[in-house]
Amino acid sequence: MQESRAGHGSRGPGFGLGLALLSAVAFGGSGVAAKPLIEAGLDPLHVVWLRVAGAALVMLPVAWRHRSLVRDRPALLAGFGLLAVAGVQACYFAALSRIPVGVALLIEYLAPALVLGWVRFVQRKPVTRAAAFGVVLAVGGLACVVEVWAGLGFDAFGLLLALGAACCQVGYFVLSDQGSDAGDDAPHPLGVIAYGLLVGTAVLTVVARPWGMDWAVLAGSADLDGSAVPAWTLLGWIVLVATVLAYITGVVSVRRLSPQVAGVVACLEAVIATALAWVVLGEHLSAPQIAGGAVVLVGAFIAQSARPGGPTAGDAVPASETELARSGRAT
Repeated sequence: MQESRAGHGSRGPGFGLGLALLSAVAFGGSGVAAKPLIEAGLDPLHVVWLRVAGAALVMLPVAWRHRSLVRDRPALLAGFGLLAVAGVQACYFAALSRIPVGVALLIEYLAPALVLGWVRFVQRKPVTRAAAFGVVLAVGGLACVVEVWAGLGFDAFGLLLALGAACCQVGYFVLSDQGSDAGDDAPHPLGVIAYGLLVGTAVLTVVARPWGMDWAVLAGSADLDGSAVPAWTLLGWIVLVATVLAYITGVVSVRRLSPQVAGVVACLEAVIATALAWVVLGEHLSAPQIAGGAVVLVGAFIAQSARPGGPTAGDAVPASETELARSGRAT
């Protein structure tokens, strides 16, 4: 696994970490641009549809170039579109209508812990204590960043929707890692993203029903902390930076690192989103939020610097294969 990841180009893990951080920054900036559009009159689901559909349009030439993926990896493309694109967005925004934003965000970012569970118990691969400790720190820090104690209006179905968003985000990390060990036969990440966005657009079209959108909002302006900004500029940022750039850097970073490491680094998205809201929208941070952000940073660093553990019982090499290797007859 590690040899294959290291062989992805001439750059080492530091490059993958840089991509993961860039992806977190790009994803984290989506809310700052989306909130003024929603306040200007667009429905949240319509903003999501515009985001995904616009990104799919940008990536259409890439989809055509990698059209062989439709024949070779249809299940991967469908899964990525349903889970990593449509599922995360739809479940999260639906949860927001029933439970507080902070609670929904915290539950969604339980995904790194769920990723560790997937790796350990489904893929039966070792997980280091350092990586697990990093996840615990990151989730605890997120509880402070989103001030989960500020809103306790829990709704059972809303909690299930937020948990659904977390599970879909697990799908994003796991599916992004598909083919990391396949060398030249690995599905091209840009092709997977392009078709995932197309599938996501189709699904969200049914959910969001964009034909009822107030399109006139896009021709006007939106208020950004007292400044009038063209709505199309904000939409352009959401599409090009918070979606296209975010998905490209995110998927490539998962292949260069691992789902569990990239998942913990992605927790920084909540910290970045909160910091940007402070700077751009004037939504000030409290002392617990600042402290929580520092804890998330520490947790992400610990997790990304962890090294794979030794083989577990599920990874043990059969005795017959060991004997063949020693005798020089194994290939």
